[in-house]
Order: sequence, then structure tokens, then C-alpha cells
Amino acid sequence: MENDIFGAAITDYFETGIPNSIIVRSNEFDDDEIPIPYLFRTFPKMPKIEQKALDLSFGKVLDVGCGAGSHSLYLQNEKKLDVTAIDTSAGAVNICKKRGVITVSNIDFYNHKGKYDTILLLMNGSGIIGTLNNFASFFDKLKSLLTSNGQVLIDSSDLIYLFEDENGEYWVDAAQGYYGEMQYQLDYKNKTSQKFDWLYVDYNTLQRAAVFNDFNCELITEGDHYDYLAKLTL
Repeated sequence: MENDIFGAAITDYFETGIPNSIIVRSNEFDDDEIPIPYLFRTFPKMPKIEQKALDLSFGKVLDVGCGAGSHSLYLQNEKKLDVTAIDTSAGAVNICKKRGVITVSNIDFYNHKGKYDTILLLMNGSGIIGTLNNFASFFDKLKSLLTSNGQVLIDSSDLIYLFEDENGEYWVDAAQGYYGEMQYQLDYKNKTSQKFDWLYVDYNTLQRAAVFNDFNCELITEGDHYDYLAKLTL
């Protein structure tokens, strides 16, 4: 990503230990923050959805969007699995190496090649799909990376709660497109990213898209706030 926001923030925290945040901006909603120390969390500090995904991981694993490498380090060191971590952030990949991730590459998911038993897409892993129109290319890429008995573990959130009124009813303007299609921009210190598409997808929509693209989709567990973990298999 241009300006490598995550790389700069992750490197700063790794080198100084000073907590800071990435500011997430969207035209639709108020600014949000990503606390950088959270990207360095250990297994006990992870949400139960992530813990479940790591528990279910087996075989050769691809950790997509590995960030600071927390998931990869757990699978590599605690479960003794063969893990390949990838991220588009060169800075994040460099810190993963310094933290001890054995196999990590600065490459985009859609350009990566290999065969894996488990593909992890965590921390709203559906985000990299971008928009609903990209589902076909996303599932095609998964097919090229997955072994015949492999699994994709992906988490996301249903943003329908943002459209709840005082009566507990939901009102979404369908003319505005799918409500989970977001566009974000990131700020960190004096760096600003380009705007990018990011998809939050409700489980039913994910399941329909999976079936349409010849995948099975299973709801594994739900989190505390409209979030969930799903398993995709061929």
C-alpha cells in the first residue's frame, strides 16, 4: 500500500514500544482507530474467533495479511505448523522477520502461488475482497491455492447494526449499494494512504457467494458483536 501506513506504525512500535494508533477515515462514519499494540497481541489476548481459527488450523498454512505476525508466530512456535505469511506491507514483513517468522513474503494475495491445507483470512479477512463484484476472482484465487482437502478460515462482521433505529428496526437504502462495501483511508503521523475498498460481508451473503462459486461454507462460531468465523471448503 502506498506510504506503507501499517509498516511505519508496526516498525515504530517494535523499535520504541511507544503505543500509538492508525487513524481510519471513511466518508460514511466517524473516524476510528487501530491501536498498534493490538497487532502484537499473544494468543490469550486474541478474540475467541481468532483463537478458534488458530485451533482449527492444520497442515501447511497461508497467513494472508499477516501484519506483525502474531497469528503466524503462534502457529509456527506453539503448533509447530509450516506457515507462510504474506502481506502487502514491506515494513510489516520486515518486522515479522525480526520477530522470528520463518517464511514471510511481501506479496499481494492475488499474486501469490502455492498449495495450502489452511488459508487464514483474519481481522476481517473478507476486507481484501473489496466489493461484492470481486467475489468470483477471490474464489478463483482460493481454488488455485487450496489443496483438495484444505480449508479457508475467514472472519467478517455484519454491519447491519450501524443501521438500527431507536425502535430496533433496520433501515438500509438499497440504492446506495451493499451496506458492507466501505471505502477507507489511513493516517499515521505524517503519512496518508490512498483510498481503498474494504468489504464487510454478512454470513448469508458470503454463503450464497461461496455456493455460487462451488465452495461449501460453514458457520464456525460467532463473536460478541455481529462478527463471525466461517470455513470454506471445496
